[in-house]
Amino acid sequence: MNSPTSPSLQRVVESDICIVGNGAIAKTAALGFAQAGQSVTLLCPPSSPSPSQPAVQASWDVRVYALNHTANNLLSSLKVWGALDAERVAPVDAMLVNGDGGQPGGLAFDSYGAHTGTLAWIVEDRNLNQALDAALRFASNVTTVSGRAIGLLRGADDISVRLEDGSAIRAELVVGADGAESWVRGQCDIGMDYRSYGQHAIVANFHCERPHHGAAQQWFTGADGIVALLPLPGNLVSLVWSAPEALADRLRDESAQQLADRLAVYAQEKLGKLTPVQPEMVRGFPLRLMRPHAMVAQRVALVGDAAHVVHPLAGHGMNLGFADVEQLVRAVNAREPHRSMGDERVLARYARARKEEVMLMQLATDGLDRLFGADLEPLRVVRNLGLNLLDKLPGLKRRLISHALGKQ
Repeated sequence: MNSPTSPSLQRVVESDICIVGNGAIAKTAALGFAQAGQSVTLLCPPSSPSPSQPAVQASWDVRVYALNHTANNLLSSLKVWGALDAERVAPVDAMLVNGDGGQPGGLAFDSYGAHTGTLAWIVEDRNLNQALDAALRFASNVTTVSGRAIGLLRGADDISVRLEDGSAIRAELVVGADGAESWVRGQCDIGMDYRSYGQHAIVANFHCERPHHGAAQQWFTGADGIVALLPLPGNLVSLVWSAPEALADRLRDESAQQLADRLAVYAQEKLGKLTPVQPEMVRGFPLRLMRPHAMVAQRVALVGDAAHVVHPLAGHGMNLGFADVEQLVRAVNAREPHRSMGDERVLARYARARKEEVMLMQLATDGLDRLFGADLEPLRVVRNLGLNLLDKLPGLKRRLISHALGKQ
């Protein structure tokens, strides 16, 4: 079993790698390095959430992820995928992008055309984190520390994270997996390009009258943003509506039933009547583009939202983070015997390995948001023609879907 969480160490903890963060990407990184034989200290904030109550567990989490094959393979290798509550995981067998402005046509992907069993899997945040927590409890070389970091101190051969209580964690490498507002990134003086999309992602869950058949639906609506309905087990769907801020404010103020009535404009024909699962559970998250100027610094590597934040319209923010973890663990394990885990060349290899995929996803999601966000009739016509044309080019469609699947 791993060492118990200690709120106040008053000492120096030594390990090969220190990971700062408390989300799914941080926990996955800890398990990945531990499985590779490194000793890991996982530094979590002192106000960790309390365990879910049974009544809450029975409900459906409004925060879900569309995990691709890269994520599936990584979590399977760490014995986490099999620990998920399978009854709460929904395979995505098709993706339908509908023409906007009431125009016919669109773009369709399915698992048969992609030569794969499943395009992706919809997993709740709570389900994923509970499986990761269970795996961490049996990771003998992972020590979990609860504390507030206040400084980084780099030496010739190591790096130390100083904590508010006077203790410290010394390691060869610090991994910043602490989210979009990353403290680790800030300590490294890494510059960043930032742009608000002027949108919030409105999330909620609904029963649908008709079966969704494992299909994820997406509508580009122009002035009202991007509406996506993702399949959950049974006749349930999860809404992710990337709405302009003024509309998002109205959606949050309305009842869940009023939100369902709005969605009928898009979903009625295919899914029938929508009924809120939990009327009180409508949440909103600000959307922004964040491009740090580097993913690494001296003895520091960034992963997940600490390294990049993209628009959720493609559902790949979490998948980029899992691919970061996979590449970082690979780079550290493949280093020459004379190089330390935080060696400059080792980290440079990681940064190079991730540069192209991250840049392409940033450009694609940002470009699509700009293209489909314009509410001009000529652009609507061009967009629908483009979707219809792409739908008739099977070779290009296969290349696009293979990239999205994260298949090697």
